[in-house]
Amino acid sequence: MCAERLRCYLAGGRPPGASRAYPGARDPRMPARSRPVELPGALYFATHSPVWQGGRAFYDPGAPGTAWARAHLLTAGQLSDIAAQEMYGPPGRDLDLTPVLATGRHALGPGRYETLVHAGELDGHPLLTLTAPWHLDDVAPVPPSAAYLRIIAAGLREAAAWDSAAIARYLATRPGAAGHWTPARVARAVAAPGGSMNA
Repeated sequence: MCAERLRCYLAGGRPPGASRAYPGARDPRMPARSRPVELPGALYFATHSPVWQGGRAFYDPGAPGTAWARAHLLTAGQLSDIAAQEMYGPPGRDLDLTPVLATGRHALGPGRYETLVHAGELDGHPLLTLTAPWHLDDVAPVPPSAAYLRIIAAGLREAAAWDSAAIARYLATRPGAAGHWTPARVARAVAAPGGSMNA
């Protein structure tokens, strides 16, 4: 969700706090528009990311609740290249989006971010995202790292739809973070050096 992290997917580079650099997309242009969105379903943290040293964020559209997100207007090629980089592959091959647009969900493979979800429409464009093939209840929760929470919180703040206190409460109560992170700890972590929560 964070513009700086998205720029690394598109133009190449390493996001703050990450242990990996990304090669970038064939089309490095930043999106012409970005909007806050609230999607049916849940954000949760599971599995272990060697890039962020903690739980990864996934979206389960079938879980109860609402997931806060940020929609970026990208080309199909840019989405394809982001998906490739999420799976540690080289960008350069366009995905066939026909199945996900027809059915709402399409597994490209068994990997962590190889399942495409069509989460609705916005301004006449399909809302597409990448997630895991499993559901929230199928995997053990894993707490996210402070660096990962900082980058997610930065994206939510940039969306300008939620204030710092609401973001801290939201992130602290997501499965995987709940019971490990409190709103106060999240607020301190994301406001630490390198954080993005200060107004």
